[in-house]
Amino acid sequence: MTDNSQAQIRRLMPEDAGLYREIWLEALQLSSEAFGSSFEHEGAQPLGYFQETVTKADIFGAFLETALVGVAGFRRQAGAKQAHKGVLWGMYVRPMARGTGAAKSLVMAVLDHARERVELVQLTVVSENETAQRLYRSCGFVAYGHEVHSLKQGGRYYDELLMAVALTP
Repeated sequence: MTDNSQAQIRRLMPEDAGLYREIWLEALQLSSEAFGSSFEHEGAQPLGYFQETVTKADIFGAFLETALVGVAGFRRQAGAKQAHKGVLWGMYVRPMARGTGAAKSLVMAVLDHARERVELVQLTVVSENETAQRLYRSCGFVAYGHEVHSLKQGGRYYDELLMAVALTP
């Protein structure tokens, strides 16, 4: 799907847990190197686990018509000295929706949400994922570090680029 359909972005609700589970497990299968969790772990979880995740977390979904085609999460850092920072996590857009603007719309929705809560948003991205890095740079993120051997899967290490964007009030 490469038309210019405008994705509708909204925060996921507990009733979206089944859709979220489906897309999240797809992400862990197709892009396993990009996430700290694994398909084996998450796939063994009951639907209630995903309902709880959607209830407790700030997770946004990109919908093209009724299909959930992308997700991205936001969380505020814990502790008084880090509460001014947030994290964009769990970003994934289905292959059929790449190139539609859904990914950028998701990132911008997370940043709009974050503006009311934090001063800075951070993320990590696998250093080999140039497409994601371009997306994040287009949304104002800048690289501030490089973590060597950040993730290990199947005996292979993946480095991650650390990126952040300062939000102006």
